[in-house]
Amino acid sequence: MNYRHAFHAGNFADVWKHLALVLSLDHLRLKEAPFRVLDVFAGIGTYDLSSEEAARSPEWQDGIARLWAAEDPPAPVKRYLDLVAAAGDGPNTYPGSPALIAEMLRYQDKALFCELHPIDYEILAARFERARGIKVERRDAWEAVRAHLPPVERRGLVLIDPPFERPGEFERLVEALQDGLSRWATGTYILWHADKDHYVTGEYRRALAETEARLLVADLQVCAPHEGQGLVSAGVTIANPPFGLEEALAEAGSFLASLFARGSGAKAEIARISGRW
Repeated sequence: MNYRHAFHAGNFADVWKHLALVLSLDHLRLKEAPFRVLDVFAGIGTYDLSSEEAARSPEWQDGIARLWAAEDPPAPVKRYLDLVAAAGDGPNTYPGSPALIAEMLRYQDKALFCELHPIDYEILAARFERARGIKVERRDAWEAVRAHLPPVERRGLVLIDPPFERPGEFERLVEALQDGLSRWATGTYILWHADKDHYVTGEYRRALAETEARLLVADLQVCAPHEGQGLVSAGVTIANPPFGLEEALAEAGSFLASLFARGSGAKAEIARISGRW
């Protein structure tokens, strides 16, 4: 309950996660049939980069700020930047996943945002109080995955991005994906992780590879682990990734690894970890 995403909003890991989210939602929008999005660690929706929290931990300066100043980003990154501009509340703000999702919903689509932190929940609920097709719940994320799948629309996406401040988050991610797929085998699932220990992350990926789904992993590292302080590597694992996402993330990852580099070892790695393709 101590975690507040305002300290980390707009950092390189946020950019990478939200890029995968935007590109995946774009694919769902290609068909007229409605879809539903479940975001179970929703936060407050939009973050003020001039706030006290952002000033105390200005991670955004090595993330979205570098990207705003970059020239000629590739098409997938440009698409993400366009959504950031449209979903934000001005030049000093960064939209979290709820704001990006809300911006991309069409008339027929719906979204459910879950947030357990009491203060963050109140802010999020007030923000979307009158938004069509959007519901906000104060609910435990892991419970929400079990409670809200499958959606009646039968098309959609689940975003699970825990703060990684409690033991067992990797195990919970694996369990949540397995449980989700057992209820809704055709949904797209985006699982975000902070890579604080390569051995632990490797064990997590090996456990995921046993899941009955097509799995795409996309990691972004901004420097070699021994060269940087704080978080230097993070990634997403996408179950049932949409067509074209692998190539788009590879193109974007090459650009972002160079842009966000803090030293040697900056790289993006995109790979399939399941043989069920």
